[in-house]
Amino acid sequence: MPNQNSPYNAFATLLSKSGHPISPAELQGLLLGRSCAGAGFDADDWIADAKLLLETDPEDNVRQALIGLQEMVKQELTGDDMVVVLLLPGDDESLTARTAAMGQWCQGFLIGFARVGGQSLSEDARDVLQDLAAIAQIQDTLEESEDGESDYMEVMEYLRVAPLLLFTEFNKKAEPEAKPSLH
Repeated sequence: MPNQNSPYNAFATLLSKSGHPISPAELQGLLLGRSCAGAGFDADDWIADAKLLLETDPEDNVRQALIGLQEMVKQELTGDDMVVVLLLPGDDESLTARTAAMGQWCQGFLIGFARVGGQSLSEDARDVLQDLAAIAQIQDTLEESEDGESDYMEVMEYLRVAPLLLFTEFNKKAEPEAKPSLH
């Protein structure tokens, strides 16, 4: 039986009860995509982008949850640990449900990344975005089996690292200008 108290399920319930037809995975993907592309961490800008997927203005409780999600992502991307925790259904959910959420996460990421746009992409960044586009197409291609679980875990590990590569590339700190040397 699915864990009703998991962060994913709690957020999904909040969104559903508030009338927002979106998964927590897709929202987190959107947030990470825009953050990795260099959008920064302004809460109002994030809420404005989230409204595109929410289809309406978020109520106060949803708004607070979105701001909390942004704070978590900001800490993950800018903290010393640089570890991304994916907001996906837990292992007690079916592989089909987890795979569908993974595809939604990638779709959200690509939407968020594209919204910021305007960057020239390195070959590595282009490869990562192409991989995410392919993963976004996942439906229920993974079978409920040990091999399916293994494939899912492998893709999930990739998705934990991919945002870090893109964030590092598109959020480089400005290098201090070299002072001219006096001879």
